[in-house]
Amino acid sequence: MTRKEQKEERRNAILMTALTLFVERGYYDTKIADIAAAVPMSTGLMFHYFASKEELLLELVKMGLQGPGSVGEVPGVAPDVYLTMFLKQIFSFAGEQPWVFNMFVFMGQVRRVGMPEEARRLAQSVDAVTPTVKIIKKGQKEGIFRKGDADTMARCFWASLQGIMEEMSADKNMKAPDPEWLVSMLRA
Repeated sequence: MTRKEQKEERRNAILMTALTLFVERGYYDTKIADIAAAVPMSTGLMFHYFASKEELLLELVKMGLQGPGSVGEVPGVAPDVYLTMFLKQIFSFAGEQPWVFNMFVFMGQVRRVGMPEEARRLAQSVDAVTPTVKIIKKGQKEGIFRKGDADTMARCFWASLQGIMEEMSADKNMKAPDPEWLVSMLRA
């Protein structure tokens, strides 16, 4: 393994360790020394990778930004089929990469008042609701989804997914639910 690969591997270990500790203990109750000890490495060496705990937080938020924002309409695919397949992909990926469960929890935490403002603003920039509203409205127009406020329905859809991911983060033995269950909340 080259030095560059070793450095990248150690950087990823720091990120994944910080993610776990931030979810389990909270951002403010996690010290840089806690992260360094869990990696394991010296606190001084860790500062060669991240200048501060807030820089580490921002890097994790940037990773989280690449998640559910990718939801969007696919021409020729029925809205319910699309959402079902989308959920299957999320659950499958999270099953292969368990840190994804923690990322859902983490991004929810960072969006709350009291977190460092730059990280909070970045986390709040993720908008999975707006594209989901469009998908739900299309499904309503086609008679697939029930009538109702599409914005509220989209928020309930995402809140359900968030809750599932939080439960799966807390209980490593929990199996992913059938995506059809979530989509059935929307069906007419």
